[in-house]
Amino acid sequence: MTETLLRNWICEIGRRLYQRDMIAAADGNISVRFGEDRFICTPSGMSKGFLRPDDLVIADSTGRKIAGEKKVTSEFFTHLKAYEIRPETQAVIHAHPTYATVLTILGIDTTIPILPEVVMNMVALPVAAYATPGSLEGAEVIATLIKDYDALLLERHGAITLGADLQEAYMRMERLEHAAKTLYLCHLAGKPKPLPPDALEKLMAVTVPEGTLPPPYPFPQKED
Repeated sequence: MTETLLRNWICEIGRRLYQRDMIAAADGNISVRFGEDRFICTPSGMSKGFLRPDDLVIADSTGRKIAGEKKVTSEFFTHLKAYEIRPETQAVIHAHPTYATVLTILGIDTTIPILPEVVMNMVALPVAAYATPGSLEGAEVIATLIKDYDALLLERHGAITLGADLQEAYMRMERLEHAAKTLYLCHLAGKPKPLPPDALEKLMAVTVPEGTLPPPYPFPQKED
């Protein structure tokens, strides 16, 4: 994909995140790998809902700006950690989806297998520990989990998703927030029941054929 198309895609996804209330004001950031040691990313301090292609900046794998008039977002170091640990990743999105954030504040366990769509598409939604926004702590707290998961909730600070392209990373963010809203409403009504072990086993046979599950997924055991 050309640089022009990538820039247009980033702006389009920024608008979608804004329109779906997954970011507000200057929240969130989007990046995409562009050649070797180059990344196109959203700038600091701008609403992602109103970006123009020329607003975007190009940075290298140290976080140094290569091109563009704006400032590289301080959250880009978290993106870089994801790219480093998952070299196959081509796009990273960080947003502040409301329901996902609420679940982490309430301490609701989002790794319990309740929704089949989450199991099939993301296995689980683990929560990375709290980190000061905009600090290098953000990269540190995702390091252990991001190697096994394409989507993480960030305690009190939204979520991060990875993808083979921008659209996949965005779809994971959208699915994550939809799941979070469903789980939140379920918890309002009562304690949601996890998938029965037999049903979960069938899902995992498709999702993780080799049968290995990364922590902290609480795979329930069959009763004898």
